[in-house]
Amino acid sequence: MSNFSDPVSRRKFLLTAGASAVGSVFLKGCLGNPPEPPGTRTSTTTQIPAVNVNAADAPETTQIKLGYIPIVEASPLIIAQEKGFFAKYGMTDVEVSKQASWGAARDNVEIGSAGGGIDGGQWQMPMPHLISEGLITKGNQKVPMYLLAQLNTHGNGIAIANMHLGKGIGLDITPARDYILSLKDTGAPFKAAHTFPKVNQDFWIRYWLGAGGIDPDNDIDLLAVPSAQTVANMKTGSMDAFSTGDPWPYRIVADNIGFMAALTAEIWKYHPEEYLAIRADWADQHPKATKALLKAVLEAQQWCDIRENREELSAIVSKAGYFNVPQALLIPPYKGEYKKGDNQPDINDTNMGPLYWKDEIGSVSYPYKSHDLWFLTESVRWGFLPPETLGNAKTIIDKVNREDLWREAAADIGVPASDIPTNTSRGIEKFFDGKEFDPENPQAYLDSLVIKRI
Repeated sequence: MSNFSDPVSRRKFLLTAGASAVGSVFLKGCLGNPPEPPGTRTSTTTQIPAVNVNAADAPETTQIKLGYIPIVEASPLIIAQEKGFFAKYGMTDVEVSKQASWGAARDNVEIGSAGGGIDGGQWQMPMPHLISEGLITKGNQKVPMYLLAQLNTHGNGIAIANMHLGKGIGLDITPARDYILSLKDTGAPFKAAHTFPKVNQDFWIRYWLGAGGIDPDNDIDLLAVPSAQTVANMKTGSMDAFSTGDPWPYRIVADNIGFMAALTAEIWKYHPEEYLAIRADWADQHPKATKALLKAVLEAQQWCDIRENREELSAIVSKAGYFNVPQALLIPPYKGEYKKGDNQPDINDTNMGPLYWKDEIGSVSYPYKSHDLWFLTESVRWGFLPPETLGNAKTIIDKVNREDLWREAAADIGVPASDIPTNTSRGIEKFFDGKEFDPENPQAYLDSLVIKRI
């Protein structure tokens, strides 16, 4: 894996990205009409009329291999396969393939399905951008990717081992700051983990720690561990905290191994989570198949967001071939029901659990370019990318983010025009600690942060 802060990698990133200014990339905007509340739809998979694929729209290939990690973010890909949405649009030979880790998924997309790997699938951000620029690939090989949809919002948490009960470790970690810092002096520093460096779940725990005055690079030990190992590592006492996706945080609480300090839904409500992205060469060679694939996933996201489907959803993904966990561990998170532990109030709110199609402020599925910009800005904050990245953000994002294909696919399946964003920015984003990210001025966001590498 290449070092993002390496000067050579930085120069390659900047030179290949171009030199467009970021200030004019995004305009503030919102959806036309207020969305219906999440979980209130009662329609079924037949809410969009059945599609008969005619010769003009028939995909160039019926095959694609998509990778996924067994966490709730993968649900739309699994449902698109299990409920026949892929087949509905002519993609009758889709393989949804479980990946051992995010590193394995990265390695497999490098070689593609022709080499025994995958053509795309589920990704943390900004992995599609980093893979496209060769920043996390072997030999800095560039593998251009297209980002097609956001798969979900929420569904992540930061779990803490029971040895730290009663120490004040919650959403606001400030009361526990002195305690956590003191552990370093004992020779046993607080040890926290995420599932892959320099992406979503790393950013969530870094933001949470930084907001409480704890430097994740200097005050604690922070490392990457595959999500499926989180329970075992915390049970053995080798890990103090984990940032990962459900069902793993919930299982840590259910098995009385630890408690929940924060949901990502509390850190940044309706935040961008994980995405569908595929190799650009595959999409360019198969434009109709790409559109068919995307339409199937959009319908699957709609199905996943129907409250009455959540129990069936949990039954499907809990199977040995997918998540391989008891269904009982999935039903509460899918319903937004969390027992946080450590004398914290329980959460019982559908809007705080994973959402796949709509939330209270608009579209979940649409891939806002302003969210890509936040991930790049946060990468600059932690020194993963150089400050000059922000000046090239438009070029970097436009090469990867294909929100235009999302809008076309949504229109094709009958999504109302009021539910199709016309602006690539969701506007100003607000975080639990009072910080704001304005896509028109990312530098102001960076300037407002105390703990950073720049």
